[in-house]
Amino acid sequence: MTRRLLVDALACRPTPRRPLWIMRQAGRYLPEYRALREKYTFEQLCASPELAAEVTLQPIRRFPLDAAIIFADLMSPLAALGVDFRFDPGPVVAEPVRTARQVDALRDPAPEEIAPEVPAALRLVRAELPAETALLGFAGAPLSLAAYLVEGQGSRGAFPALRALLARDPELFDRLLARLARLSADYLIEQARAGADAVQVFDTWAGLLARRDWLAHVRPHLAALLERVGQAGVPRILFVNDAPHLIADYAALPCEALACDWRLELAQVRELAGPQRAVQGNLDPAILAAGPEITRRAARELLASVPARGHVVNLGHGILPDAPIDSVHALIETVHAERLEDS
Repeated sequence: MTRRLLVDALACRPTPRRPLWIMRQAGRYLPEYRALREKYTFEQLCASPELAAEVTLQPIRRFPLDAAIIFADLMSPLAALGVDFRFDPGPVVAEPVRTARQVDALRDPAPEEIAPEVPAALRLVRAELPAETALLGFAGAPLSLAAYLVEGQGSRGAFPALRALLARDPELFDRLLARLARLSADYLIEQARAGADAVQVFDTWAGLLARRDWLAHVRPHLAALLERVGQAGVPRILFVNDAPHLIADYAALPCEALACDWRLELAQVRELAGPQRAVQGNLDPAILAAGPEITRRAARELLASVPARGHVVNLGHGILPDAPIDSVHALIETVHAERLEDS
């Protein structure tokens, strides 16, 4: 029933209850994941389809979640472009891409050459996943991938090298984002072919630019990515992080569901998205660290704030490594306790 539950919610069809999954649900808060990390590096977990499938399935075995999301890293497809990177502990690009020569040197891989370990892991998960549980793929949005590629690593200073590239050479900036949009579109379509019921596009660094720059140099490429995936018949969730000045513009992009961080009122996002599109989110991940009772209260407040039809319950960002298991149970139990007579 629940696999249909998520698909129906994304299509804004009535559901007996709201579906629920959790960003980064396979990760460090789980003791079974920490046990694997004692044996393998993060890179090894991502590179092995068998290990990635095992990590993906861990939260499904522990919790009655309505979807599994494949375990991979946002950077995984960049290797197909010829980009050399490592994790220390976050992504570090060996040679940041900042010149026309470097952009022109990026490879043009066939779709099946893009992180082939990820579709392979999806097939393994689909074979073991309960039939009622949906399976999600994901990829990074062009701007968020470019942020790492140009800066060379994560940045506490809002990625100044990326913003400088836009100011210095907007045409080159556009060429890079167009290349990344094609990469992510091909990658997501391959994931759907491997068994993903829907995909999420993560725009983790959505709010980096002023609105005028975003409209001119980011929106066209993100829209092209979403349109290609939609033309392939794949349901799309678009996650927007820390971009309140752009949320109305993101709401106008083609997707089945708009997901947002905890800083926004989900009711406002619901109004912007319109009645024919779903919303996802958006409990503050830090609330879970406050314990199960506070989590229950916050979850009830979230459910009361937005109509049930077309709402996929999730956090407003990835679950934190110190999140108590009891708080996750409390969130799930609160959502499951709600029964919808007319959603």
